[in-house]
Amino acid sequence: MSALSIVVPTLDEAAGIAATLQALGSLRARGAEVIVVDGGSRDRTAEIARPLCDRLLTAPRGRAAQMNAGAGAAQGEVLLFLHADTRLPDDADRLVLAGLAASGRAWGRFDVRIDGTHPLLPLVAALMNLRSRASGIATGDQAIFVARTAFAAVGGYPDIALMEDIVLSRRLKRLTRPLCLRSRALTSGRRWEKHGVMRTILTMWRLRLAFWLGAKPDTLAARYGYVPRQH
Repeated sequence: MSALSIVVPTLDEAAGIAATLQALGSLRARGAEVIVVDGGSRDRTAEIARPLCDRLLTAPRGRAAQMNAGAGAAQGEVLLFLHADTRLPDDADRLVLAGLAASGRAWGRFDVRIDGTHPLLPLVAALMNLRSRASGIATGDQAIFVARTAFAAVGGYPDIALMEDIVLSRRLKRLTRPLCLRSRALTSGRRWEKHGVMRTILTMWRLRLAFWLGAKPDTLAARYGYVPRQH
């Protein structure tokens, strides 16, 4: 059994998946397992990813379903869920494993840095990190990691269209507060720059507020265009 399993959900990520997986090469060399779970890509994502990971799985589209499938196949004692457009620090394996052991926490996440040219992106990232540290809620961009036993104890990710990371964080907080690592994962700013930074911030606030007020994730997904592909 490996100490760390990294689960990467993908969907039409042919343009960047090679770079993402190649960046995990040093972690694989030190024993980390890398599992790619594809949600039905219509491009060459699976073909490109296959030789660059330890296992390539397919699952129904949706990050929650894909990440649960990867967790079910993983051999690691600790699971780390990595978005396909996010890069980990070079020593992420040591930081995660040593950090959890020393802190006695069951789970955690990295601080995040957003890659892009817009001058507001560093401020957005700083506020995300502060909010997460204060609330104990992590987002998928922060590369959530969790002990396998804790993940199983809370039932894994909820099978919902949006906000699966928030619900998982709530459940895990009942076990322990998160380990908030100050080392930064680098995530793509493409959605921020494509839709506009302020517009994206406002959209995310609206989604979170509606969710906190009881709106169903499937309803929010449909409202904002995140409708799962029908197979």
